[in-house]
Amino acid sequence: MTSPLNDASLDQLFLTARTYNAWLPKDVTDEQIRRIYDLAKFGPTAANSSPMRVVFVKSQDGKKRLEPYLSEGNREKTMQAPVTAIVATDFAFYEHLPKLFPHADARSWFAGNNALIESTANRNGSLQGAYLIMAARSLGLDCGPMSGFDQAGVDAEFFAGTQIKSNFLVNIGYGDAGTNLFARSPRLSFDEAAQIL
Repeated sequence: MTSPLNDASLDQLFLTARTYNAWLPKDVTDEQIRRIYDLAKFGPTAANSSPMRVVFVKSQDGKKRLEPYLSEGNREKTMQAPVTAIVATDFAFYEHLPKLFPHADARSWFAGNNALIESTANRNGSLQGAYLIMAARSLGLDCGPMSGFDQAGVDAEFFAGTQIKSNFLVNIGYGDAGTNLFARSPRLSFDEAAQIL
């Protein structure tokens, strides 16, 4: 790394970035969606395991498939969002390790070890979901990550016949700061949450 990001970049990624609940009627292009993934995929994961899988729901047909599984409080904002990413985790991720981690027999570390598969998949899939949010923000898009959906229903609808399971949803677009944007909630201070040893 050559130098720290400037304050404007830090604002965009962290300090003034918000979780949006309403969206401007502005399209997110397929090229932008591909760019989000192409940035997020480079975030680090254990043994380059890369267990995140994403369905970017953009079409009206896709939205209609997703809608029945949304909680009431998440339905309207998700139907309004230009794109909703179903961030999911592939619990058969280790089958791709001969390609992703070719310098060791990493597949053998996981095959048959369900506890290690589960912990690795959950941890690294969630990390990648966070990278996806930061990638979208870095491209000038806003995000609204959320739980509040029927995971089993989404899995049956979008991932039937696989070992992929949904983790969380992220609405992506251009946030409407004038509608349903809550005041920023407090955060724990360094001394409340961290220490230096």
